[in-house]
Amino acid sequence: MKKFILGLSLLAFLGCGEEKAEDYTVKLGYYNCDHMTASVIAKDAGIFENMGLSVDISGNGKVPQAMAAGQMDVGYIGVNNVFRSQLKGAPLVIGANNHKGGSYYLVVANDVEKPEDLIGEKLAIGTHPERSTGWTQIAKNLNLPVEGENYQGIDIGSSTDALTALRMGEIKGFTACDPWASMAEYQGIGKIMETENKLLNGKWGVCCTYTLNKKFIEEHRELAKKMILAHAKAIQYIYEHPLKSAEIFADNYNVPLEVAVSTIYKKTVGEGRTLTWKLDPQEIRNELEWVQENDFISKEVKYENIVDESIYAEANVPDFDKFIAEKIEKAFPLGMSYDSWYAKAQELDR
Repeated sequence: MKKFILGLSLLAFLGCGEEKAEDYTVKLGYYNCDHMTASVIAKDAGIFENMGLSVDISGNGKVPQAMAAGQMDVGYIGVNNVFRSQLKGAPLVIGANNHKGGSYYLVVANDVEKPEDLIGEKLAIGTHPERSTGWTQIAKNLNLPVEGENYQGIDIGSSTDALTALRMGEIKGFTACDPWASMAEYQGIGKIMETENKLLNGKWGVCCTYTLNKKFIEEHRELAKKMILAHAKAIQYIYEHPLKSAEIFADNYNVPLEVAVSTIYKKTVGEGRTLTWKLDPQEIRNELEWVQENDFISKEVKYENIVDESIYAEANVPDFDKFIAEKIEKAFPLGMSYDSWYAKAQELDR
């Protein structure tokens, strides 16, 4: 793995080294998805080390299962998996936000001209896409039927497998998060037809959250608070150092730097300030209400059982909205074009 030489700006950002609080290695898991970028940024930008945190980080698609089994302390987890975990008695709680909205993409072959062209085609959207909140919202936004009977829906191993299948002409489209949508466009094999972002009712929900094992909080509360703070610092770093963050992202996700840069732009400006540590109770409630009203999640799931507002408050993280207003908005305003953003990012990350 490449070593990144962090300049004085990074040292100023991180502050002086903090004393190691506890001799314990925190086990942190994340998915192979751009939403979880803060995990590898915290590691490779030196945030964990500077805060005196020993963290064993792993990219593992079975993060919810590992956390439920007590094999992981902290994880970046899709919020619907957190909702479902309550019904299974898994000891998981949301300690901070990570990504608002969806930023889930429908990628189609270049010869697909309009949404209706997808009906009857082979798509990597699963055999029962109507069970997917992401596909349901994408299909309804495009006025397409949601039910899988209208397509040749298939399950596929991974987003990289879907890319290969699209390149080989074996499928006409797939759903995925970034960097895989940007990768399809970069390779010239497909295009983004639709993005799931806000809920269909126009409200902001949440996609994935910074989730902690209750046992970890009980036994290592100070460490839990420091992990939440490290998560916030990592997201701050992404906003303040987008190109350095893209280098780290590209290295860890094994994608070209150009793809990583495009992804960071989407997360921080292009689609809004979707990367966020701000624990917004209303947005979580919006998400929970929507999935329950549409019968994706049982109404037995209760907000108060899946969110730990106290550990978030005790972590003393910076105010996200104030941070954006004071540190980011002037340099990278919403609505900024990619080219203008990239030029400014080069200037700041020189």
